[in-house]
Amino acid sequence: MKVAKFGGSSLANATQFKKVSDIIQSDEERKFIVVSAPGKRHDEDFKVTDLLIQLFEAYINDDKYKSYLITITDRFKTIIEDLNLDRDLLTKIENDIIDTLESDLSDRLKLNAIKAIGENSSALILSAYLNSLGMTAKYVNPKDAGIIVEDLDGGAQILDESFDIINQLTHEEGIIVIPGFFGYTKEGNLATFSRGGSDITGAIIASGVDASLYENFTDVDSVYSVNPNIVDNPKEITTLTYREMRELSYAGFSVFHDEALIPAVEKEIPVCIKNTNNPSAPGTMIVANKETEQNCVVGVASDTGFISLYVSKFLMNREIGFVRKLLQILEEEKISFEHAPSGIDDISIIIHESQLDEKKEFTIMSRINNELKPDVVRIDRDLALVMVVGEGMKETIGMAQTATQALGEAKVNLEMINQGSSEVSMMFGIKSNGLHRAIKSLYKAFFVK
Repeated sequence: MKVAKFGGSSLANATQFKKVSDIIQSDEERKFIVVSAPGKRHDEDFKVTDLLIQLFEAYINDDKYKSYLITITDRFKTIIEDLNLDRDLLTKIENDIIDTLESDLSDRLKLNAIKAIGENSSALILSAYLNSLGMTAKYVNPKDAGIIVEDLDGGAQILDESFDIINQLTHEEGIIVIPGFFGYTKEGNLATFSRGGSDITGAIIASGVDASLYENFTDVDSVYSVNPNIVDNPKEITTLTYREMRELSYAGFSVFHDEALIPAVEKEIPVCIKNTNNPSAPGTMIVANKETEQNCVVGVASDTGFISLYVSKFLMNREIGFVRKLLQILEEEKISFEHAPSGIDDISIIIHESQLDEKKEFTIMSRINNELKPDVVRIDRDLALVMVVGEGMKETIGMAQTATQALGEAKVNLEMINQGSSEVSMMFGIKSNGLHRAIKSLYKAFFVK
């Protein structure tokens, strides 16, 4: 029994829906299908979720929102007509959008409900199309599926009690089609996972039904060892461990949501990344354990948009509670941090720039100066994080030397290095303008013989 999740590029138009149905039909073990909202049809196109957000913003600002509404309904109209489905399906989708906009929900709950319409519509369309082909398929709303969540600022989190309810789906006949990206609180409010959260839904369903395999269909044949937009024809990765994939996803590999592995890891359900446009390709398997190879590095990932909050105070190491007080200030100002490398007298807190606008920056700097009395406190912007990932790195001699030498050859200055806190990765902070040079040099050092 398999769970198959199809991303936005797999459902961008009617042609892609037909490919998805062929994949489902080709393997009777694919019983549970999780879908994203329709994605881009070409580079200049828009994702449906982005259009829905723009529609919501125009509506609450009393702007000309109907042009967005027409654009969205035209997308679904084209798909429905090209699949020769009943026009009543389009009417239902249009009514869902209008009813949600005109509801008396708070703006936050209304935005959640609007964003979820893309995935919900994809599920309605796919289940209808599978039935039109003579297959037995059933649309199941996340509430009915048992996806019970806690609605948090950073995105919804699944509750443990959900999994026993989800397991009841195994008694259903035929193919179950479930929209990804959202669940429901105990109070009955719709709540969305963080962006890209359909991957999370797929893993939750896989865990709940004790699937033999979780297939994640996207638009690439496999996971690559480095971003192919930076390095031409990079090495494909055939097998990854859960820990390696989690680190790579967090650090910028967009092929898989970094939080999506958590439900699968607990049950050790293997995950396979596959290509909707080339389903016969073996893809990349993500498993609990694998044999360590001589070159233990599997990938080099990177992401931009970080800042460093640097705090220095003489004899900081002797001041009991200093770091706790610093982190408490961030907590009270509702700011999460990514990393916190430290020395004897100083510490750097790495924060995503989206967490810190000018107002919060002023507040935090003032509080740190007033409450902690540091010698130096400053914020450094325009930081990129580069992560070298691989099982066995901790036991392999010379890994840090190889990486730092490669960065030196690329004439990239190290702003921060974090090694030792993870057994499977080394992290470097550099200025964003040197990112491409750094990635190319690291790829050459670890993968080009």
